[in-house]
Amino acid sequence: MKRSVLETERAASASGLRLIVLKASTEGEIDTAFAFLSQQQPVALVVIAEPFVITRRGQIVAQAARFAIPVIYGIREFVVSGGLMSYGNNVPEGYRQIGILAGKILKGTKPDDLSVQQPTKFEFVINLKTATALGLMFPPGLLAIADEVIE
Repeated sequence: MKRSVLETERAASASGLRLIVLKASTEGEIDTAFAFLSQQQPVALVVIAEPFVITRRGQIVAQAARFAIPVIYGIREFVVSGGLMSYGNNVPEGYRQIGILAGKILKGTKPDDLSVQQPTKFEFVINLKTATALGLMFPPGLLAIADEVIE
């Protein structure tokens, strides 16, 4: 099981929450997962930003809206597409770091001599229009610490 799923399970358990892990690798499985979730009446959903999931963000955001499920995503692009909120690494910053490493390799540095890079910039984005549609209100303090608030 992926590390992010294990960490999420650990956090849910420590908070006394029940966690349901669903996987989808086709459009139909996404629809089936949301239909199942709607019957479970979840408090919230965490969507991990994996390549297939990212390519289906429009479908996922639409299904979350259809079933009125509050979702936190791993990257801001979901929130720009109408999702509720995201917290995760800054993708453009990651690409910038890749460019720096590629430049070093092109200048002769051996890849084995490069240090492992971890994300250093994370961002929290909230979509207030989606929050209103879900009947949710964010406390002013949470809005104040958001990197971006979409109205």
